[in-house]
Amino acid sequence: MPAHRAWLAAVRPATLAAGAVPVVVGSALAWAAGGLAPGPALAALAVALLLQIGCNLVNDIGDFERGLDGPERLGPPRPAAMGWQSPRQLRRGAMASFAGAAAAGAWLASVGGWPLLLLGAAAMVAAVGYTAGKTPLGYRGLGDPLVLFFFGFVAVGGTYYVQVGGLSVSVLAAGGAIGALATAILVVNNLRDHEGDARKGKRTLAVRFGARAARLEYSGLLTAALALSSALALTTHPGAWLTWLALPMAIVQAREVWRREGAALNPLLGATARLELLFGSLLAAGVLL
Repeated sequence: MPAHRAWLAAVRPATLAAGAVPVVVGSALAWAAGGLAPGPALAALAVALLLQIGCNLVNDIGDFERGLDGPERLGPPRPAAMGWQSPRQLRRGAMASFAGAAAAGAWLASVGGWPLLLLGAAAMVAAVGYTAGKTPLGYRGLGDPLVLFFFGFVAVGGTYYVQVGGLSVSVLAAGGAIGALATAILVVNNLRDHEGDARKGKRTLAVRFGARAARLEYSGLLTAALALSSALALTTHPGAWLTWLALPMAIVQAREVWRREGAALNPLLGATARLELLFGSLLAAGVLL
């Protein structure tokens, strides 16, 4: 496979919405509050995307070295397992991504203060520790709360904070809504792999509590996102009702999660990312109305 296509597969473009959407929503909230700052907004986007890419590369290495990406893998092919790239190449790519995120994050901290430096450092530790080290966080069932926290509250709240200089309950509610949908992407992944993960000792929540619980979690996360946007509409941002235009798509995907098993769940990974993109775009638009 050509090198550029191998790197594209390693980066996993379909997952990058989880990094971009919260920055868009946080920036829309900052604009509505009269504090939009294009420079910090773009730097926050760079941090989010580079951390996401680095995490994807480390995940590829970690799962390959632990034998989770063998011939029985149900998900899309991964470069290390297919021999398209070596773990050494992927490590270099991850290091470059994290270095870029650190540089952009350092500039953000110089603008927004030391709290952003701490949050950035914590995000990087979580990104590396998700599948690296002796006891990866993702293998202990901590992936779901980490995604909710970092791809929701931290990404939306941090983007807003660096532009406005403060936080609000509304911003945290928006972060919870976006984080819920980002977590739903992970739930589909873990539901698909729960049998193989159980055999390999990867104790995701889907493994710990079973497939039915994972499906309930998925449905609950989609419901929580709409409930939080409704709370925003009833309190500070009436335009947030626009997010209900995503309800038909959410219903279809929740139904399919309950119907499908194994590799048949693969299309729902991209579909859930598209749902987050649609929901986040509608929320951003509604905030600006």
